[in-house]
Parts: sequence; structure tokens; C-alpha cells
Amino acid sequence: METKPLVVERTLNAPASRIWQALTDNDKMKQWYFQLENFEPRVGFEFSFSGQGSTGEKFKHNCRITAVEPEKKLSYTWVYDGFSGHSEVTFELFPEGDKTLVRITHTGLETFPQYGPDFAVESFTKGWNHILGISLKAFVEQEN
Repeated sequence: METKPLVVERTLNAPASRIWQALTDNDKMKQWYFQLENFEPRVGFEFSFSGQGSTGEKFKHNCRITAVEPEKKLSYTWVYDGFSGHSEVTFELFPEGDKTLVRITHTGLETFPQYGPDFAVESFTKGWNHILGISLKAFVEQEN
């Protein structure tokens, strides 16, 4: 069983403070990430959101924040309602002058049973590359 974490990195043309706001301010998150009813960047806070699978099915994601280091690190669990498996997503920010290296690490993907293509590592790889390389990038860089 493959237990290697999925890691996606991009250097974004924005300071860590702007990226942190995009990761933790629910009004900003709704513009580039998922539609969350509520979000608070504090350990223990629980949130959920719905995502659409490749053939239109809905998957409810249940998450609980496990680590918060302002402008440095945000981690939360990522499980699917009604499915086995437990994973964790971590966003890390590394300032590089007026730019920031953003690293997303998603561990535990091997714990999800292979119900179909939406649970495959390739699907998560495509999703995180889009979120980091297109959605978040466009949101934080357009504010320049």
C-alpha cells in the first residue's frame, strides 16, 4: 500500500500575510476555495463542505483543524461522510522576499477505499494542483 504523502508546491507572487488571509478568512475562502458555512482558524474547530465528484455525485467533507501557526501553517483532517478513511491536509507558507512558497501536503490518502476515480491519488493530485496553481494563485495575485 502506497503511504507516500501527496505534496504540491507553488511560489506565489504575494506575501505570506495575504495568503494566510485567503486560507483563513471565510469570506475570502468562498471566492477561491469551497463554500463553508463557518470557518475559524483555531485548533478543534470543525467544518464541512460539499464537493462534486467526476460524475456529478456529491461528497460531504468533514474536517477538524489540528494545527494553526499564523502565517506559517494550517492543518485539518479530511474525511468523507459515509466512507471509511482518514486523511489530513496541511498548508505551509515559506516567505521568499515579496513572494511565498506554498506547500500543500495531503497524508492518509491510502486509507480511502478505492470507490472510484474520485478517491484515486491522481484525482487529489489534479485537484490540489488546480487549487494551488490556479484558484489560490489567481486570487492572491490579483490583489497586487
